[in-house]
This record gives sequence, structure tokens and C-alpha cells, in this order.
Amino acid sequence: MKRKNMIILIILLIAALGMSAISYFGIDAPELGLNKTLSAENIKKGLDLSGGVYIVYQAKDSEGNLMNDPSGDDMSAASQLLRTRLDLSGWTDGEVSIEGGNRLRVEIPGIDNAEEAIKGIGQAGVLAFLDETGNVVVSGDKVANASVGISDSGTGKAGYYCINLEFNSEGAGDFKTATENNIGKPIYITLDGVPLSWPTVQNVIPNGRATITGEFGKEEATTLANLINSGSLPFSLEVIEQQSIGATLGADALSTSLFAGLVGIILVIIFMIIFYRFSGIAADWALIIYLSAELIILNGLNITLTLPGIAGIILSVGMAVDANVIIFERIKEELSAGRTLRLALENGFSRAFPAIVDSNITTLIACAVLFWLGTGPIRGFAQTLAIGIVLSMFTALVITRFIVKGFVGVGIKNPKFFGGK
Repeated sequence: MKRKNMIILIILLIAALGMSAISYFGIDAPELGLNKTLSAENIKKGLDLSGGVYIVYQAKDSEGNLMNDPSGDDMSAASQLLRTRLDLSGWTDGEVSIEGGNRLRVEIPGIDNAEEAIKGIGQAGVLAFLDETGNVVVSGDKVANASVGISDSGTGKAGYYCINLEFNSEGAGDFKTATENNIGKPIYITLDGVPLSWPTVQNVIPNGRATITGEFGKEEATTLANLINSGSLPFSLEVIEQQSIGATLGADALSTSLFAGLVGIILVIIFMIIFYRFSGIAADWALIIYLSAELIILNGLNITLTLPGIAGIILSVGMAVDANVIIFERIKEELSAGRTLRLALENGFSRAFPAIVDSNITTLIACAVLFWLGTGPIRGFAQTLAIGIVLSMFTALVITRFIVKGFVGVGIKNPKFFGGK
């Protein structure tokens, strides 16, 4: 039994050291395209940490009034349009997100001129259908809708996705003429002069309903449909907020917050050892695994880390320790009541379990609400806090338990070492 527990402790020690090394140094494998992958250094940083600009757009109708309830499909199409403009402008690290159903938030790291970004991405997309000679045969404003469907043997290659086009009454006539004149030839679908697709005309289409077929995957077909819709949006986009954040300010904020977090973690580690002895060592051991795992997950899931996100990590550290405190206080109560060490440990973990789960579930609900209704930085806080809560429950209820029982199993059985008197 002692040997088994020693093996468990060695495995957990290797896990702690290994995960810490990965979170710091990452994984280097150039032949696989991995460069410091999973290291904290590679975590994507938000504008408040790396500097850049953010712009918030809101939908505006043809009369110049801000819209509160554009359709989800239209907002997705507008989002895809801005995403394409970012890529065309060389800002591939930029991000576009929908906020509140009627706003689009664009974040572009590494630049310091918001006006330049607005000029580059803010105009309405121009969609056009061109023949081989470059003449416009149908203008984009005559597209009523583009949607994704699944091909069958009658419309294309069965099992692949397709894009269904629907034109308005005027566009149906133009498209009929275009297909009559271009049978066996491609018609180019362009957005801002950039070709999106060039399907070959198979026959005359008189009713304004066409299908673009090919070996499309779902994501590829959805992207193309959104881009086509973005060129015929029933609204324009107006800038309602913009801000530039200097890289120096972001670097200062990052270093300050990391220093504060490091000091806090060191104080927590010292506190746990002083007050809970070997139980505290077990909690600190689990805390190292927890922090390393959180950094690896943030990197692996490509989550953007913001200043509020760092606050979420630090808060989740406190909650992780709080869970251990609840457990250890239960153990002390059991030892004071005259229970044996093994029974006190068993009862301490089992009786603390409901309180820990209940408190963390309520916090997870709050995180879900913040992520659903919040904007960029608030969502970053909700993400890191939620990940931290799930990890903290696992490390407190599973990892810490293994370590504490491992200590007992290798012969550390004096109740005083676990908070007893």
C-alpha cells in the first residue's frame, strides 16, 4: 500500500513539473509546425494588453436610424463582410464579434490609427455578377437571399453542400438574360472586386432561383452564402464607438497585473502551509497543477486573454483555495470530534462536496450570463473565470484528495500535520 501511494505521489509530482514546464516553455517541434505551442507566451492577448484599436458598429436603416432588431442572418453576413475586409487589409489577427444582436465589435491589434481602420473596413460591400469580359450582368442589390442547402443527384454532387440563390423580380430578369448569354461559361461572383466564386452556367434560369454546386463543406458553403448576403445587406453600418490603445499602456498593464497575481499566489501558498501544514502543501501542489492547466487550456483553445481575463484567473485562484479551505476546516472538525485520521479525511471531503459544488454552480451561471450579454472584455472575464472554476473543482476534489491520501499512505499519519490538535 505504501509503495502504491508513493507511486501516486511521484506521478502527481511529475504531472505538476511537466505541466509547469509546458505552460512556460511550450512544445517545440518545427517539423510539425509547433513553436512554443501551449506556452503562456503564445496566449493571444487582447487590445488592452497588446495595444491596437477597437471599433463598434451598429446597424442603420435606409432612413439613417439606428436599428435595434436586425435579423441574425443579416448580422452574420455583416460580420463575414468585416472579417473579409480585415483579411484583405492584411489585418488577419483582427477579430469580429456580434454584440447584443445589433452591434459588431472589431478589434485590430498592432495598429494605432482607428480612422485608418474605419476607412479600410467601414464601407458597404459591393457585390456584382460579371461575365467573362468583366461586364456586370447582375448587380448585388438584386440578390434577395443566399442560403445553404445539401446537394442531391439532381442539383450537383450528392452529399455535398450547395448555395441557393434567390433574386428579386428585377434581378430574376437580369439573371435570365445573363444565363441565356453565358451557357457553358462561368459567371463571376465578386465582392469589392474580389472573386468569391465562378460557377459555370449549365442552362437558362428563368425564375430567379439558382444553385451553386461543387464539393463544398458546410463551413465553406456558409461562408460563401454570408459573403453574398453581405453585399446585399438591407442596412448600413455606423461607427458608434472607437478607441486606440497604446502598446506601452498594454505592456504596463500586463506586467503590473502579472506581478500582482504572482504576489497574491505566493502569499496564498505561504498561508496554506502555515495554517494547514501537509494539507496546505497538498493544496499548493494542486494549485500549481491548476494554474498550469489553465494556461495550457487558454493557449490550446486560442482564447484571447484580456486584463479582465487575468482578473478572472486570479479570482478563480482564490476560489480554488477557498474550496480547499472548506475541505480542510471540515477535516479539522472531524478530528476535533475524535475521528481517526482516515475517517476524518473521508468525511471532510464528502461533506464539503455539496457546499463546493453549489457555490461554484451559481458562479458558473453568473459566468454564462456575463458571456451571453457582455461585451468583449466582460466576456473574457467570464471565460477565464468559468474555466478556472471547473478546473478548481477538479483539483480541489480530486487532485488534492489524492495527494492528501498519498501523504497518509506513505506514513505521515500524525493528525497535527493535517490541522488537528
